[in-house]
Amino acid sequence: MSTNEFQRNRDNFCYRHPDRQSFVLCQRCLRTVCAECQTPAAVGVVCPECLRDQQKAQTPAQRTAQRRWSRSRSVVADSRPLATYAIVGITALSFLLQLIPGFGSNIYEPAMLFWAPYLYPGISGTFEPWRLFTVALVHSGLWHLGLNMLALFMIGRTLEPILGRARFVTLYLLSTLGGSVAVALLSFGTPVVGASGAIFGLFGALLIIGRHLGANVMSIAIILGINLVIGFLPGYNVSWQAHVGGLLTGLLVAFIFTRTRMASQRRTQIWLLAAVGAGLVGLLFVPLFLYG
Repeated sequence: MSTNEFQRNRDNFCYRHPDRQSFVLCQRCLRTVCAECQTPAAVGVVCPECLRDQQKAQTPAQRTAQRRWSRSRSVVADSRPLATYAIVGITALSFLLQLIPGFGSNIYEPAMLFWAPYLYPGISGTFEPWRLFTVALVHSGLWHLGLNMLALFMIGRTLEPILGRARFVTLYLLSTLGGSVAVALLSFGTPVVGASGAIFGLFGALLIIGRHLGANVMSIAIILGINLVIGFLPGYNVSWQAHVGGLLTGLLVAFIFTRTRMASQRRTQIWLLAAVGAGLVGLLFVPLFLYG
């Protein structure tokens, strides 16, 4: 269901398919276009009308060059959530590696889980920064993996076509980083596994973007709130720190996306996302003063 505000705001829907919501604008006319109506351009995408105008304005030499270089390319953007499928597949493969006797429990999982002291040579005698991200590839069991991948699959199928693959992957990685940083700050000596931080980041992004589009996000907020509260209940072996860190990062990244939609703001968006990543890395210096 959607709110009246959502229905009235036609800018949230493809101008050629009024029943399809989208988060992507044509870089020339700035109209909203769905995945079917998008044609990749040098920066962003263009709508069918702008594409025809470009083609009419081309010289014969330009048309010949375009045919030569784009013979193998499709003129319609692929709307399948391939990044979501890839992340699910890679994470599932990683879990299978954990099941190999002698390799998973003794070598693979210990090298991939997140334990904050491994970031500080002065504390642990080693420096293994990859753990900030590889934590999302290892899980404590089949149920842990299944629930996280089910949530990723369900959210990704909605969110990735709206954001695009590059933004979606950036959101996932920054949310993973945010979850790890929060664990380092709030639970320094606790080993952590799982993609929960990234999943909560996706939840947060879906909340912000859905609200920006005018959708009714109450059900998302309720599900997010229930899952967040579970992490604080006694008896549950859940890293609420990773949940909170991933959620806050996802909210911030999504806010940046909603404020930098236009093609002319692409560079600003990249710089802001880089600033978020740099800020998270900067927070990792705090434990040096607390535990160093």
